[in-house]
Amino acid sequence: MQDARIIVVGASGDIGRAIAVTLLEAGSEVLVLGRRLDSLARIQSPLSRHKPICLSVDLTDAAAVERLATDLAAAKQLDGLILSSGTYDRSKRPEGLRKQLEANLIGPYALLRAVLPLLVESKGHVVFINSSQALRASADVEQYAATKHALKAIADSLRDEVNESGVRVTSLYLGRTAGERQREIFAMEGRRYCPERLVQPADVGRMVHQVMQLSRTVEVTDVMMRPMLKPDRPIGERRQDVPAVANPQKCSK
Repeated sequence: MQDARIIVVGASGDIGRAIAVTLLEAGSEVLVLGRRLDSLARIQSPLSRHKPICLSVDLTDAAAVERLATDLAAAKQLDGLILSSGTYDRSKRPEGLRKQLEANLIGPYALLRAVLPLLVESKGHVVFINSSQALRASADVEQYAATKHALKAIADSLRDEVNESGVRVTSLYLGRTAGERQREIFAMEGRRYCPERLVQPADVGRMVHQVMQLSRTVEVTDVMMRPMLKPDRPIGERRQDVPAVANPQKCSK
């Protein structure tokens, strides 16, 4: 991973930010993409000799994606692409579906196709940060889940397309992961938000690093990460086969 050049899309979010920091600390040169430049500018690590290159871009803007791809092509090196952007909406309206298709699927797909020649040239790695909803859709999230099912299809098809060229493709399917989005979802559901019970963004970052640094003789295709404990189990309650949560009183409302 030393001096590898990697794009992290969606780095203004908790998961993308954690992935970017992990890769920086591994010695990679990281280009972080997101809509909020102020949030991207906060991605720093005292353990890294590199500083991230921050690029503000809206993937739903086709012209912006084309300009970005042109700029990246001039650099002539790209070793990895981490697609961690997207939006979440429980709308039942068709316009809600269109919005999520643009942000969760069409935008990332456009960037992927634009930079794929660079990844083929370097025999790079594409990592899709997906959702457990791509594998089993829950009630009331059919629109969001549909976009994630489609993202899985893109990843699987891409793998068959580019493996012969030496490009590896990995999908990470995340259960509930601590961060601002889950805080909002728990509030929407009228449930207590207990981040210590959820998947931690730093662990997602470590998982991405692990699959990318493996020997070229192996490709990790799919990884499922979920909370070990049920997020909605009453605080203090234990089953015989799981450990108690440390400091359960810290669970926020």
